[in-house]
Amino acid sequence: MLGYTTIGVTDMDRAVAFYDALLAEIGGKQVMGMDRIKFYGGEAGGAMLALCIPYNEKEQSHGNGNMIAIPGGSREGVDKLYAKAISLGATDDGEPGERTPYFYGAYVRDLDGNKLCFFEMKTG
Repeated sequence: MLGYTTIGVTDMDRAVAFYDALLAEIGGKQVMGMDRIKFYGGEAGGAMLALCIPYNEKEQSHGNGNMIAIPGGSREGVDKLYAKAISLGATDDGEPGERTPYFYGAYVRDLDGNKLCFFEMKTG
């Protein structure tokens, strides 16, 4: 359904170091890129996350209400991703915990203020 989602960054080298380490926890890696944009993916043909220095050369900003949700695979996986992100300099925006009987999640802001959610969702 989705091909890729792009988030703006202010310092590509800093963002790449953060996302290389974070996404490696779930098998994600950089799959292609150029100077201003880098794409991360897992399995071939799956949705990707792109980091981008804004093309209009204006300052990066994170949207109010925008969030990237990354599956943790399990509660332990959510906890691990949250801890890894915090260790890499992300800021807490909601500690790991059960939000509903079907949803366990944790929230952080990356180094540029973009909101990330790590989650496990069970269907009823």
